[in-house]
Amino acid sequence: MHKKPLGNTGLQIPPLVFGGNVFGWSADEKTSFSLLDACLDAGLNTIDTADVYTRMGNGFYGGESETVIGSWLKRRGGRDRVIIATKLGVEMGPGLKGLSADYIRTAVEASLQRLKTDYIDLYQAHFDDPQTPLEETLSAFAELLRSGKVRAIGASNYSAVRLREALETSRRIGLPRFETFQPHYNLYDRPTFEGELQALCLQEGLGVLTYFSLANGFLSGKYRSRADLGSHNLRAMWLDRYFTPRGERILAALDEVAVHSRATSAQVALAWLMTRPGVTAPIASATTLAQLQELTGAIHLKLDEHALAALESASGAEAA
Repeated sequence: MHKKPLGNTGLQIPPLVFGGNVFGWSADEKTSFSLLDACLDAGLNTIDTADVYTRMGNGFYGGESETVIGSWLKRRGGRDRVIIATKLGVEMGPGLKGLSADYIRTAVEASLQRLKTDYIDLYQAHFDDPQTPLEETLSAFAELLRSGKVRAIGASNYSAVRLREALETSRRIGLPRFETFQPHYNLYDRPTFEGELQALCLQEGLGVLTYFSLANGFLSGKYRSRADLGSHNLRAMWLDRYFTPRGERILAALDEVAVHSRATSAQVALAWLMTRPGVTAPIASATTLAQLQELTGAIHLKLDEHALAALESASGAEAA
């Protein structure tokens, strides 16, 4: 499989990154192991996770995803064949949040223990922490890089102003900088990334990994109305805002392009992201091997001008 440079990290990754938010939650350990085996066998060797996964679910405390990945790594071996990207900063318990130097030191040790590894390939600030000076956060990350516990650092969910400030701070005081950025970006959710953030990532040569690449499953075409959500209260909360006239136009365009391209809506939505300026790879999750196989098909899908025009017409600024 063709690999792409992830910004200036020195890491080479596939055009699709597997989202580990499902591990230990909607995919139990056995299923998660099967998915991870299939990912690696297919060349999808980059896994994105976070320490907080899956604290968002009832009865979960955070750390479940990293723990599953660590158990799989211990069983399978071949740590050098896998690129692990994880994140910190979201609350894991009383006093356990943010990007202070002390908490970064605590959080990385906990993640390393759960992952059963002595290094993390990409360590990302999950959210900005305005309460902590950028100098303190970046100095703590620099310490991890020097120690070899982390190979590269990145940011997620920063505003363009704060991301630029972080990059300028690194330059000003000679600290390692964020080399990647992880935005919420997909065919429906475009304005937050497109514009100043996208331009900044292109200008600075940052690697970009998009999350919610399928808009929580909406862009798969599986959910056409609120009635399709059934009793899934959490999914209903995530998807409710997509059931708009614009959402209907986007699904119709995906249907049209999918038929034209002999693909599925999910594959088209991911393939579209792969064409976007500055995007290194979308992140997407699956809970079955069939779903994983479908997602992998996006890598080989080339959208022609007609397809791209149809998607732009349905989802661009003029379609808002």
